[in-house]
Amino acid sequence: MTDDILKSIVDEQPYPIIFASLSGAHLYGFPSPDSDYDVRGVHCLPLRDVLGLHGIRETIEISDESRGIELDLVTHDIKTYALLGMKKNGNLIEQVVSPHIIHTTPAHDTLRPLLLGCITKYIAFHYLGFSRKKWEEFDKREAKSVKVLLYVYRVLLTGIHLMNTGEVEPNLVHLNDVFKLPYIPDLIDAKISSGEHAILSDVDVEFHRSEFQRLTAELESAKDTTHLPENPARKDDLNEWLIETRLTYGQ
Repeated sequence: MTDDILKSIVDEQPYPIIFASLSGAHLYGFPSPDSDYDVRGVHCLPLRDVLGLHGIRETIEISDESRGIELDLVTHDIKTYALLGMKKNGNLIEQVVSPHIIHTTPAHDTLRPLLLGCITKYIAFHYLGFSRKKWEEFDKREAKSVKVLLYVYRVLLTGIHLMNTGEVEPNLVHLNDVFKLPYIPDLIDAKISSGEHAILSDVDVEFHRSEFQRLTAELESAKDTTHLPENPARKDDLNEWLIETRLTYGQ
């Protein structure tokens, strides 16, 4: 039923959707029954709109709670998405490889390896900055959020794994099969069983601070030794994809 609702909302969008996938807790491996559905994807603006003088909707954002689920949908036009994908934007790369696909096209299948081929070592700064922001959010609040702490670890482990292997893995359960941090399963269980607003009632903040600092240092080190390139390797191919996709879907 939920899949049908998500697909119907995506189908109602005003422009052709190249792909739409689930992000957020459903992608990261710790959704709870009250988690909202973060749908992310790409649309293709008509060629006439892109070439004309009128303003265009490069990004569409919709929140919808009218159909029994809480939905947050964000899609970018293909050019905006391609440009962001070549920058240090880990979120977009994770969305294009998400296994939770709501809508797909042949252009999506082509886009996936092209964006992966545009990853550079500098994407590490996305994971370093995002994890730092989430740690500060966790640390400053008197009520210690399980969800926020899980985000800290998910982001750091995704970044380290990417630097070490060149593979994008946003799922914390799968990541911990590699890293084997003993506290991760309990945190995930607490989030899934107690919900989005779960609070850690008895938490050793200094222990987690030490882990945050240790993993941050590991990510910094991995950035310096990674085999990922300094420049996007498939920029020209992505440019050709953009032109062909606009001509195909933007008529």
